[in-house]
Amino acid sequence: MHVDVIANINEARSDDFIQKTVIAIDVLRATSTIVTALAHGCSAIMPVETVNQAIQLQQEGDLLGGERFCKKIAGFHYGNSPAEYTSPAVTGKRIILTTTNGTRAIQKAQRACRLLAGSLLNARACAKAAFAQKRDVVIVCAGTQDEFCLEDGLCAGLLIRYLQEMSEEKTEANDLGVAMKHAFEAVRDRVEETLLSCASGRRLSKIGNRDDVRFCSQLDLFDLVPTWKDQSMILF
Repeated sequence: MHVDVIANINEARSDDFIQKTVIAIDVLRATSTIVTALAHGCSAIMPVETVNQAIQLQQEGDLLGGERFCKKIAGFHYGNSPAEYTSPAVTGKRIILTTTNGTRAIQKAQRACRLLAGSLLNARACAKAAFAQKRDVVIVCAGTQDEFCLEDGLCAGLLIRYLQEMSEEKTEANDLGVAMKHAFEAVRDRVEETLLSCASGRRLSKIGNRDDVRFCSQLDLFDLVPTWKDQSMILF
């Protein structure tokens, strides 16, 4: 098995995903929110790129969620904080979600043979699901404004570590993947501290979302994997 890590959405090309298992990552916060919402009983999450798309696709009973530049979109039910999606109000509901980076990454990876949503919260389960596909893997880091984010890279490194543990044969990674695995190993005992000190963590903390950063830094809190089917993320 070979694993390629792509640093941000801008560097991703749709042809890179053909016949591959793709894991989309946006640790702070879109994929962490998707994982949390599905863990709390939401029926499906439809990730879309624009606010207008979300509004146009909303049907009776759907909830609108999303952010622009870390802030909740006016008129939407929820923003992009995982804490908002633990409410009983999401149980059984479809959520239409649009975010600055994470939902774009999912949309761009639609040509994958299997598309999964990964985060620190479900890393082991996600790696297990990817390994079961027996295909090469591409990990797409959403980044921020088409730039690399450390938190996504660390999650990619953890996923590679798990994939290598699961395989009896050698699992190779591209140079960025190798670097991110070493980076994760260096901070594995202080992940929360590292996320709070990285650019995205500092930005979220500054606007009052420090608890989100702390929540998203937890490893393997959920044993579930969102997967792409019928234009939505549902449980694998």
